[in-house]
Order: sequence, then C-alpha cells, then structure tokens
Amino acid sequence: PRLEGRWVSTGCEVRPGPEFLTRSYLFYANRLFKALQFYYWDPSCRDPSYSLVIKGKLRLRQASWITRGATEADYHLHKVGIVFHSQKAMREVASWINQTSGEGCSGFLPPGRSWAPGALYEVLSAKTERDCTAALGFAMHELSLVRVERHYQPLLQPQQTGSQLVEELYLGDIHTDWGERLHYRPTGYQRPMQSALHHVHPCPACGIISRADEHHPPILPARAALPMQLSGSWVSTHCEVRPAVLFLTRYFTFHGNNHTWEGHYYHYSDPLCRQPTFTIYASGHYTQGIPSSKVRGGTELAFKVTQARVTPMDQVTVVMLNSSEPGSCGLAGSWSAGVEQDITPTNGCLALGIKLPHTEYELFKTEQDTQERSLLYIGERPTDGSSPDSPDKRPTSYQAPLIQCAAASQEFSNYISLKYMGRKDANGNEALKPLPVAFLLFIALLFLRWD
Repeated sequence: PRLEGRWVSTGCEVRPGPEFLTRSYLFYANRLFKALQFYYWDPSCRDPSYSLVIKGKLRLRQASWITRGATEADYHLHKVGIVFHSQKAMREVASWINQTSGEGCSGFLPPGRSWAPGALYEVLSAKTERDCTAALGFAMHELSLVRVERHYQPLLQPQQTGSQLVEELYLGDIHTDWGERLHYRPTGYQRPMQSALHHVHPCPACGIISRADEHHPPILPARAALPMQLSGSWVSTHCEVRPAVLFLTRYFTFHGNNHTWEGHYYHYSDPLCRQPTFTIYASGHYTQGIPSSKVRGGTELAFKVTQARVTPMDQVTVVMLNSSEPGSCGLAGSWSAGVEQDITPTNGCLALGIKLPHTEYELFKTEQDTQERSLLYIGERPTDGSSPDSPDKRPTSYQAPLIQCAAASQEFSNYISLKYMGRKDANGNEALKPLPVAFLLFIALLFLRWD
C-alpha cells in the first residue's frame, strides 16, 4: 500500500473504554510519520481534553498470513508529546501517570502545577529511554497491520457526471479489554481513515481535522441527537473484518411493534466477501432501550437469541459440520452445501460457537450521515471472541455502521457491481467475468428479504 500523504478521521471515533477521539496521520516518502491523536470528553468531539503528537518510522513488510488482504509492518517510536487543553485534563492525566508509572515517570508533573496553554510535555523519548505512556493506555500497534482500499464515488450534484477517487486507510484494531491493548497485535481493523485529498464528499469533519494541529484541536460541527429508531431493515455497506480473521456482511430486520428481530450473517473466507463459507440466520426478541450511563450517546439493550439456522456454503464447512460431535450441531452427518438446517433443537452449534437460547447485552447508536441517511452502530464484539453475555461485558465501542435499507440504494448498487471482476477480452476491452453462483445466490437472498 502507498501511504504517503495525510489521512484523517471522517468523524468522531469511539474506542473501547470509552475513548472519544479524532486522528490525523501524516506519512512521508522516507518512511517517517507524524501522527496526531485528539482526545475529547464528549462523543461529539467538541470538548477537547488533550492531544498526542507521535513521531516515528514505519517499515512495511510482507502480506499478512493471518489477516488476508492486509500488510504487516514494523514501527519504531522516536518521541511522543502531550498538549493539555484544560487544567482539568492536565490534573487528571498527571495523576494517572504519577500513580501507575515507574520511577522515571513518578514526578512527570508536580502536583499543583498550573496549566500552560500550548505547552508540549514529552511522555516518550527513544533517546532518553523514557516511556510514560502506559497510564494513558497508549500504544501504536495499530500501525502493525495496514490495508489501503480505493474506490470511486459518483458525483452527487445533478449537473455533474462521472466519479471521484476515494482512498481509505485501514489500521489494526484496538483490543476491547483495556488491560490487553498494550501488547495486543491486531488481526482486524478500526474504522478507516480517508485520504485528506481523496475522501468522500461531503465530509465536514475531514477538512477541519486535516487543518488542525496539537495546539488547535479540531472542534467538529454540532449534530442533533437522534432518538433510537430501530424498526426496519439495516445492511452492511461493505465487507467487514473482525479479529480472528472473520470476514462478513450483516443484514438485520427489527420489528418495533413486538420487539422481535432477525439477522443474517454472511461469512466469507476472503477480504472482499466473494467466497462464501457459511450463513447464519438468527432471531429472537429485544428489550426496551435505556440511555447508556457509560457511553454517552449510546443506548443499552438486551438481545435474546432463541432460534438459529445455518447454511454451509463451501465444502470445508460441510466437512467440519459433518464431523462435529453428534447432538452438538444439527443432525450429525446430514450437512450439505447450500442446504439450510435448523440448529435450535441441538441448542445451537458447538463447532460455530453458537449457544441457544442466548442473551447478549448490547450497545446501540443511530446517526445520520452527511447525506442524511440513517446509520446504525452496534456494539463492538469482544476481541477475544467471547460473547457479551453479562452486563459487565457490554461493549463500550462500536462496529462498522449498518445503513437503513430505505437509504441503501447506492450501497446496493455496489453489491451488484461485485458480480463482475474486470478482465480484458481479446480486443483489450474490459470484459465481464461472472462471480460464483453462491455469491449471486447471496445477493438474491438479500433482495428476496428486501422490504
């Protein structure tokens, strides 16, 4: 991947904790980088707390053998500085560092030191071998997994035709357990950053973030809080990657009148979601939502999964399910590709990690994007592959957003265009090469459930 240039967040990001931040990373041709991370008190990224200035060097290595489609990288930090944006932020961070760091950091900031606007304090230096960042939960392991995607966005103005380039930078995910994040090596991705030059339009946040510096953190435009309106159907906008090498797309329908839901999880073996492995259909009911006390702007719900069906889509999955222990996953030895089977009578499917009945404690949030389409954010899954099956495991951050189907015509045209991969014919023209039948069936299934 070519990384040269500036990459920015497209909005306020939520990391496990929760932490609210925006990012602006600048990569130079000589492999040096300068990364800015702006932290906030609020989920709208309007009340800055402190900023980090991170300088170092990045070396891209080979294609990842764990996460298909990613490139592994080595990075070395030269220095990290912190700028406080209020006395409160300075006092709080100084107490974290003084309490939890080693001897070299215990006197990082003397108690009662007054806040100096614009002052930069060094918290990591490779030269002096001083590192006081652990108390902040800071690590840049996200740079060890890199993926760049390029696609074209149709021009939105009625009088314009054609499309414009959009470049997205996917960096490694942050572990959902605070205690694990300092030494976790990513296998999934965070919400992507976009090129400051080639980003989706309109993007009010992109320009604000790209012009910001550590002394002038970005203040994002105010956005009206939306009530939680779950009713309707919601679909993934692209192929999603989760830790432990899971590639999937999701499709949910929520029935607000009786608080029931149904979901389809389409799993694949590749990062473009073109090689289906298995599909899970699940259904059940959910509770009335209450505002989250931990993640401002979020809504807490409990989801009960009472029924599930599985459809293996490739021979590897068929063999795995047929060799599972009798009584642990549907009718033993009866699985075949493309044929759905109910796993409710066996209380789930041990081989796929599905237990029934099952309750999950969830975090939801709805937003509107810059084109006024409704987005649904569902809580991030625990990095260790477990389930949020108790209130203390409820997520504090979000997965990639789903888009409401009534507003998804553009995204669905993207699904359809995936039927064909570019290939030159004998005359050198772009030819259409159909994708496997299983993928076309997947698209047909989505449309059959369209309402």
